[in-house]
Amino acid sequence: MNDRSAAPGSLALVESLVNTLDLESGADALDTAEGRARFGLPENPENPEIPENLKNPENPESADAAGDAAGEVARARELRESLRAALLAHAGHPPHREVTPLGELLASAPLLVTIDEHDGSARLAAAGAASLLSRTAAAVAEALIAGTWTRLKACEAVTCHWAYYDRSPAGRGRWCSMQVCGARAKMRRYRAK
Repeated sequence: MNDRSAAPGSLALVESLVNTLDLESGADALDTAEGRARFGLPENPENPEIPENLKNPENPESADAAGDAAGEVARARELRESLRAALLAHAGHPPHREVTPLGELLASAPLLVTIDEHDGSARLAAAGAASLLSRTAAAVAEALIAGTWTRLKACEAVTCHWAYYDRSPAGRGRWCSMQVCGARAKMRRYRAK
């Protein structure tokens, strides 16, 4: 959908997560092992790799591990749609559907401030196993500090809602692609006259 260059810095993670679902075709990259691997999600949530120590069928943790893998992908989808709603708000549009508020999701993400021992620079980092939620929270926080968070938007076309980084001087971009979504909107307006 998008002919623009990727969002700067860690916002590229947010942009690429939102763009795992193509609303027009219905294709969801999180349905593929390769798509899930890009975000550190289990490759096969229906049949996850269960560690040897949990493979005992009498061990209740074995079932938990399988359920956690499928739940991790479901949580990634929930995060994606909450992010999309926030990006639509950046563009001045209502949410595309009812979603868990992004702030609620990110509030449970553990973050740490790390200091580079060589140059003393500080940055936010995901705590523990670097979950997708924590990495996303760190990306949003860094973008807030840099002043770039509200420049990440979702296309206003209802069949698209693709994430894009608005590099226009006034920050008033409306479509992910002027050649596709913008042209379609202008053609619809012209035909309506």
